[in-house]
Amino acid sequence: MAWIEISISVAEEATGVAELALEQHGALAVTLQDDADNPVLEPGPGLTPLWPTVQVQGLFDPGVDRERIVEALQVVPGADRPDRIRWREVGDQDWERAWMERFAPMKFGDRLWIVPGGMQIPFDPDNIEIRLDPGLAFGTGTHPTTALCLEWLDGQDIRTRSVVDYGCGSGILGIAAALKGAARVVCVDNDPQALEATRENARRNGVSHVVECFFPDDYSTAEADLVLANILATPLISLAPRLLRSLRPGGSLVLSGILEDQAERVLSAYTPGLAAPTVKVLEGWVRLQGTRNADAVSPSGWEG
Repeated sequence: MAWIEISISVAEEATGVAELALEQHGALAVTLQDDADNPVLEPGPGLTPLWPTVQVQGLFDPGVDRERIVEALQVVPGADRPDRIRWREVGDQDWERAWMERFAPMKFGDRLWIVPGGMQIPFDPDNIEIRLDPGLAFGTGTHPTTALCLEWLDGQDIRTRSVVDYGCGSGILGIAAALKGAARVVCVDNDPQALEATRENARRNGVSHVVECFFPDDYSTAEADLVLANILATPLISLAPRLLRSLRPGGSLVLSGILEDQAERVLSAYTPGLAAPTVKVLEGWVRLQGTRNADAVSPSGWEG
């Protein structure tokens, strides 16, 4: 069976209009890709950056009326240029091959695995499997920052512990904690699609009863046993008071999403609140881990 992929190249500010037009006219899936090999630099807190020009792709049933879709896309700025809209046939085997090439089961530490839907790993009763659909994910374990956090989680005993996954994305870290026996996992993100993905991934992995999702404004800081934050350096610095308030004295804080030359700046934002910090580097990215130092920090001075 051949599917139809219709794509349109738009400026960043027109992305939402193009997505909505494709979805409203029957797209089974909508994806975004860089249209011109532009890097995305570090965003500020609360921002979700895209490339300056974006290719918005919609996947349709083979019987789709192409002319109707092209007409519907005329509401998108720049769609009147015929070279902006393209379509091609995509077979089932093409999609399956792309899936297999991009995603495969990944192991972190000794027992923790991420396993994409439809794939299997050799049976081992000690394995902990996180089942994910990358189509829902804002992080699938392939990035070094996620790998650093998962590797650390694999070596921890967090049974009966309380965990906060701040900036949860697809919820991978929080779900891993739940599967390892955490009693309560709070996932926080400012993107509603991220929270939707987290809820669905928690359901898929049978931990919906453990995982709770909140927007930052709805999240009340509480003294958890473990706080994980895999975001970027600038928001990590601005969130330092809030993340420290979320951690009980002696609890563990794990930060990632930090480039190697940013580590000292991030670490200084958590001093003297963080005791005995350790640093792990992978492919130029850093994981910082330490415990909350109750003696050096006064909770009354923290805001957030």
